[in-house]
Amino acid sequence: MEKQLEPLFTPWSIGNVRIKNRIVLTSMGGTDLFGWMEKNHFDKAGAHFILQVAKNNAGLVLPGCQPVYNPMFGQWLHTNKRMYADLKAWMPRFHKTGAKLFVQLTAGFGRSFTVSETMEKLYTNKALRAASKPVMDLDRITASASPSPNRWSDKVPSRALSVEEIRELIASFAKSAKLLQDAGVDGVEVHAVHEGYLLDQFALKYVNHRTDEYGGSLENRYRFAAEIVQAIKRACGRDFPVSLRYSVISRTKGFRRGALPGEEYEEAGRDMEESILAAKFLQDAGYDMLNCDNGTYDAWYWSHPPIYMPENCNLEDVEALKPHVSIPLVCAGRMDPRKAAEAIAQGKLDGAGFARNFLADQEWVTKLMDGREDEIRPCILCHNGCFNMAHYKGVPNDQDLSDSLALSRCAVNAEVMQWKKHRIVRTEEPKTVAVIGGGIGGMEAARVLRLRGHRPVIYEKSRELGGTFIAAASASYKGRLKELLAWYRKQIEDLQIEVNCGYEVKTVREFGDVPIIIATGSTPVILRKVRGYERMIEACDYLKGAEVGKKVAVIGGGLTGCEIAYELCLQGKEPVIVEMKNDLIAQKGVCLANSSYLREFFAWKKIPVYLETTLTEVKSGGIVCLNALGEEITIDCDSVIGAIGYLPTPLSAEGTDKAQLVGDCKQVGNLRTVIWSAYEAAMKV
Repeated sequence: MEKQLEPLFTPWSIGNVRIKNRIVLTSMGGTDLFGWMEKNHFDKAGAHFILQVAKNNAGLVLPGCQPVYNPMFGQWLHTNKRMYADLKAWMPRFHKTGAKLFVQLTAGFGRSFTVSETMEKLYTNKALRAASKPVMDLDRITASASPSPNRWSDKVPSRALSVEEIRELIASFAKSAKLLQDAGVDGVEVHAVHEGYLLDQFALKYVNHRTDEYGGSLENRYRFAAEIVQAIKRACGRDFPVSLRYSVISRTKGFRRGALPGEEYEEAGRDMEESILAAKFLQDAGYDMLNCDNGTYDAWYWSHPPIYMPENCNLEDVEALKPHVSIPLVCAGRMDPRKAAEAIAQGKLDGAGFARNFLADQEWVTKLMDGREDEIRPCILCHNGCFNMAHYKGVPNDQDLSDSLALSRCAVNAEVMQWKKHRIVRTEEPKTVAVIGGGIGGMEAARVLRLRGHRPVIYEKSRELGGTFIAAASASYKGRLKELLAWYRKQIEDLQIEVNCGYEVKTVREFGDVPIIIATGSTPVILRKVRGYERMIEACDYLKGAEVGKKVAVIGGGLTGCEIAYELCLQGKEPVIVEMKNDLIAQKGVCLANSSYLREFFAWKKIPVYLETTLTEVKSGGIVCLNALGEEITIDCDSVIGAIGYLPTPLSAEGTDKAQLVGDCKQVGNLRTVIWSAYEAAMKV
């Protein structure tokens, strides 16, 4: 093992529980041991994931959070005794790995509950609201510290929880924790004075306006969380460890308004001064560890950092809190293992939290220990598979039901949490398979084919593998995408897959009766009806190095256009964004943590954004557009970049019935749709 990493692999203790190393899998919805958004049961998929992580050298493992009051069907977590018996039978298998298990229990979501359009209809129609109550009681699920707006929807506001409801929740924490203790679990984590969830809503002054014993003073606002740990300790004994998920600083300006890294702002939530007092209060109440980050759902990019956020974005604040408490602190949020090891060696941190890394590659810790970092499949911080709750103007959580019910899947790893559907099955009839196109889709198809025992041959018309992903990974802040591209190229090399670069396939007929996978991608939309369109620079051409002037008009305010505008800002340029829709990044599949960062960044930097505006002409020195009122406006600029979208460009499969289309050449999507469709096509051969 690299010497610099050694502090990560030293033992430590939480209360009386000894943990073999400092690597912590922090909790993710969807990796639950008792199910997620369904009737509680011992979940075999969640258990499989947890066991794989434990076998691969994580020290402390936290499954997905378990609501003590289930949002679906209103079931109390402590009432299903059968699942605790199943857990108890499974725990010896887990403990053989040498890891420790803390189960995270949550009081709920309150105003942060991700409301969908269907839920809006259920809530706003009195008859439907009454009929749906036994399955989903939105009035109860979204209840908060005080009446407040939901993060996602204006149509489903939050009411205040009653004192009786608070006490019911506290009692269930204690009962559930005792059942977990009896099942052999090593500890529990209370979720959370963190991320703007329900307990945090009681703690935050901009949400909590109560005048009873749960509002007003610091002690009252944190009373709910304190009474939970006290109840657990009464039920389980003082030696049973209880961790608290804790956001050091809220980084929040108010409802639906976050504060970006480096931005000067007035804190609406918990600042460092209050955080020090709160941490001491919570420690004195009985908590044995604080599992830390920053942010709220109003500033979601701190808790779920997209690729635009700096590495180790929460570490400085956790280190600042460390001298004020005597219990261990863990930090999560784009953590770099070497930086974490350095902080641990210096006594500034006790444990390092990682989450999405384990979705991309459950073996990444083992590979890190073995000096095989180039074999680690990297998380690219996209949220396309694990947390793709999209939100834009006039639309609540825009997410397919299958995604809502199946979080913690992964865009770059088609297998994780989908093992029944996506798993390598060796073929009994090895075949030579032509893979046309050497982008990510073609490489994923070839990789899976090879692992199954087939003989894939890649034909790529350019001189290198990668396709349009080379341009997508070129921005200065997209190091993780460059790592993924390098990982795929290494996979192709290590699996000894034949590659023919500089080979353009004209017709599939040249392959005869051979099975074929077509992964030829897409081409950019060109606005040929716009006068002067030939003056525009296509998005990929810019990303590949085409020069632009100081002031640049970006036509298209979807994710691609906004990421280009962001890169232009980082390079000292002056972008202007022109978008036909009524909001930026008004598209499915882009997590609110990602999209809100970009929207708020442009607002902070005063980047001109023209919504509901249509380009009509590109001239030397500017563009002409029509705004929402039909008025003609002229915008001065030195260059124009087109990021309007893409169209599938499949090679014709005429002449064979053995060809499959994958990725963008079938239907333009995102990296997740490319990789998953390539995986599935390779499994069909």
